Amino acid sequence: MPFTSLVYGWILVAVLTFVVLLRIRAPYGRYASEGRGPSIPHRVGWIAMELVSPVAFLVFFLAGGGLKTGPMWLFAALWSGHYMNRALIYPLRQKTRGKRMPVAIMGSAMLFNGVNGFLNGHYLGAIATPYPVEWLADSRFVVGVSLFAAGVLMNWHADRILLRLRRPGDTGYRVPEGGLYRWVSCPNYLGEMIEWIGFALLTWSLPAVSFAVWTVANLAPRALAHHRWYRERFPDYPPRRKALIPGLL
Repeated sequence: MPFTSLVYGWILVAVLTFVVLLRIRAPYGRYASEGRGPSIPHRVGWIAMELVSPVAFLVFFLAGGGLKTGPMWLFAALWSGHYMNRALIYPLRQKTRGKRMPVAIMGSAMLFNGVNGFLNGHYLGAIATPYPVEWLADSRFVVGVSLFAAGVLMNWHADRILLRLRRPGDTGYRVPEGGLYRWVSCPNYLGEMIEWIGFALLTWSLPAVSFAVWTVANLAPRALAHHRWYRERFPDYPPRRKALIPGLL
């Protein structure tokens, strides 16, 4: 199957997944339930599933025979930097003692991250026309990297607020306050979506577009589910707070 057809097929799967997730909540995190097969410590599962993406990206990027220019190394650094935070820094800051993750959830996430790492790493390492250094002054790169940086900062700040909600030994949930939580229930998800839309723009590549589509397909339904969950669980939940986009959604 030609590479481009494979990417378009992956985008189609993302669209179908989005439709399904609007109706069914993915069974992990606060929606996890007993009886879903064997499980492992949450932190171990998180690290294992997130590490797959940068490893797959770098293996296929480095193994590709294409010329790798400065902008392309920068793309690889942005991808890897995001996932080193997600795979190592973030889970080590989580207060997840006693929590477990179903092995099936970890396995499906590893497959998902492996496919995305392969598509983007292989494209940039073996297929893409080399990006000249002048690409760093192109408007698509400038706007894209600005969005990427803004998304990273939004995501990190929202995660910082969430991580501070729980005291040692606390396993319950609280209503997050401050920052973008004044306006939306899931600014961490909004930041990550902006980040990968920015990456798609700064690389101007179809595989990056496919990952941006997948990010929205996974996180937008999750944000809507979280918003409903907060409203059901906390009667005094801020009535003007939206799920994902301030003032709109």
